[in-house]
Amino acid sequence: MKKLLLITLSFSLSCFFHLVTLANDNPLKVFILCGQSNMEGHAKISTFEAMKLDPVTKPIYKEMVDASGNPVTCDNVWISYFTGGRDNMGEGYGKLTAGYGSRRVPSEMGEKIGPEFTFGIYAQKALKEPILIIKTAWGGKSIHTDFRPPSAGPYVFNENELENFKRRGKDIKEVKAEKTEQTGRFYGLMMDHVKKVLADIKRVYPQYNEKKGYEVAGFAWFQGWNDMVASGTYPNRDKPGGYDAYTDCLAHFIRDARKDLKAPKMKFVIGVMGVGGPLDKYASPRYVPIHGNFRNAMAAPAEMPEFKGNVFAVRTAKFWDMRLKELEDKQTQVKQMAGFLKSKHEDHANKDGSMSAADQKEYLERYRKKLISEEEEAYAQIARSNGGYHYYGSAKTMAQIGKAFAEALVGN
Repeated sequence: MKKLLLITLSFSLSCFFHLVTLANDNPLKVFILCGQSNMEGHAKISTFEAMKLDPVTKPIYKEMVDASGNPVTCDNVWISYFTGGRDNMGEGYGKLTAGYGSRRVPSEMGEKIGPEFTFGIYAQKALKEPILIIKTAWGGKSIHTDFRPPSAGPYVFNENELENFKRRGKDIKEVKAEKTEQTGRFYGLMMDHVKKVLADIKRVYPQYNEKKGYEVAGFAWFQGWNDMVASGTYPNRDKPGGYDAYTDCLAHFIRDARKDLKAPKMKFVIGVMGVGGPLDKYASPRYVPIHGNFRNAMAAPAEMPEFKGNVFAVRTAKFWDMRLKELEDKQTQVKQMAGFLKSKHEDHANKDGSMSAADQKEYLERYRKKLISEEEEAYAQIARSNGGYHYYGSAKTMAQIGKAFAEALVGN
């Protein structure tokens, strides 16, 4: 009996060490993250604290910090981050930790995170092997022009755009030349940087084993704002199909990225723009058709037959912090009341104009305190660090988005 147990134990250990060897023989998994300002990330590290207050995000928070409450440094996740403005583009790289969000100086550690932090944590946790993240992101960039992929062809102005240029006295030839110069520039910058890192991985990840090589395992795309608001490019954006050109361009982007990286089966996740939160929670219906159409256009490539099973859409609206949204709506009401008092609106307290500036200020303060609780204001102090277009600069939101991207690319 003892001999049988010993044989069984030896066989089990042999299988275990064989599996470990297989895992260690895997090529290095490389993930590319690309987009505009929300891929950069504007959630300050100081907003981590708010995550502890929500049972949904508290477990994520525990993965993000050490026993002392400081952001963890991931020993098995390395990152190269290329970003910056027109005159100060540059790269920061090293072991993944908090600080690889939006930066004033690209090469210097910052105080913000984007999706990369929890993406790396959860991707590595699932794979149980080292990974490399290559992130490129720049604020204020569109796919219709800046990230336009080669196979999409040149940007073609529609008749409404051309008429508008003429009314403004623009030289059409100069406008077209400028557009040609801008078109695809950031697709090129992204691809050039990715190839630069892949050509010398040891510069970023010193323990890289060249014999085992690497595999471009996935690509996360998180962009959209500059296309969503481009009424000139998408003149019918409030109508069904108004953003079809975005879908077409993104499909070309996926094909071109796979071709240029020689990774025909590379998994691709689309982070669908969710600024504003769930559409049924909007305070006003004004932008519901536009935002709804755009979100559907962003997600559409995942449903194309050619991309079935390897392109995924993550709808980020579900991670929107509704507590911050509700507070913002109340703050808007306070601003509106200030306007009503100042304009002597007939339906409000100063309709006869008898209130002095001091009276209006006192009235407004009472109105604010009645509308907004101290608890709500205290929560905003620890949960918000930026505007709504940047998901309020909320780590609670960014952390969930990064985790969802990892689950889409590694879990599927």
